[in-house]
Amino acid sequence: MKPDIRQLIKQSKKTGDHFTKLRRIAEELFFSNPAKITIQISHKLFVSEIHQARSLATYLFGMNSAESKQCLNFLRTRVSMDEDWRVQEFLAQAFDRFCSDVGYKQALPTIKDWLTDSNSNVRRATTEGLRIWTSRPYFKEHPEIAIHLLSRHRSDESEYVRKSVGNALRDISRKHKELIRVELKQWNLTEKAIVQTYKLASKFL
Repeated sequence: MKPDIRQLIKQSKKTGDHFTKLRRIAEELFFSNPAKITIQISHKLFVSEIHQARSLATYLFGMNSAESKQCLNFLRTRVSMDEDWRVQEFLAQAFDRFCSDVGYKQALPTIKDWLTDSNSNVRRATTEGLRIWTSRPYFKEHPEIAIHLLSRHRSDESEYVRKSVGNALRDISRKHKELIRVELKQWNLTEKAIVQTYKLASKFL
């Protein structure tokens, strides 16, 4: 028997903005239903006016994206257009779920592709979703790759993305101060956008 959509919307709304509770609902749905059903549920939830329902749908899409290119594409092209910041937070989490499920090394081509997307929400979902980058498999062993990928967006046209990049580099600096110090020395601090990122990235140096 398919889960009742109206009941799921009510259930998701009751969580308030508790992200962990929404992820728990998503996991219960994912592990108790066939993928085809959870994808159908996701599409129905995503047209709701309730942001929690759309957030729930987003994470479900993320859980299915390793096996479904259509789900990954929906995240990139449709979810990224949602105007609610909480849905965008779930987009970041959904993308990380995809990377975790396929393996971070195997996900590198997709990570690089998303980082070059014209939509700032897609780029930010990548930089933000993988935090702390060097706590993730592959990047833990190759922090220089994470630093390189992030640093390329130090002057991103979106302040939203630059803030995420700066904070992600700051996170990495806790364990890799010298690598971050060397990287930051190469930055042109005459550019205002880069200075904004630099201030965040250098906070613990």
